[in-house]
Amino acid sequence: MDTILRFNGGEKRDPTIEAWLKGPPNELGDLVRPWFRKMRACGEDVRELMHDGFPTVCVEDAPFAYVSIHKAHANVGFFHGVDLIDPAHLLEGSGKRMRHVKLKPGQAINAAALGALIDAAYLNVKLLLRAT
Repeated sequence: MDTILRFNGGEKRDPTIEAWLKGPPNELGDLVRPWFRKMRACGEDVRELMHDGFPTVCVEDAPFAYVSIHKAHANVGFFHGVDLIDPAHLLEGSGKRMRHVKLKPGQAINAAALGALIDAAYLNVKLLLRAT
């Protein structure tokens, strides 16, 4: 079995992320802020930190999801996205493990399907941690 990625320094509520969530409205940030709030509400064992400049959530110290803002789109990403069942075909990416859902202004998103991916990513990492 592969080693699970771990991040040190996660907190229940990271002050840097709190400031980011309360930041001024902007089109791309407004697309992903609600999804980050959903991620952090997945369970009492969720910790958060900024990783590579992006708000990231972990189960204890094992990351399961993040949000990122780019020039013309924003992402809701999953560290073990390759393991997720995605009947709505939202996930993109071709890496060994990670996948993301690309969000663009004015483009509809299947909120139920994205919410289900977030819940599944959280539960998947909990299971991976139990198996180690």
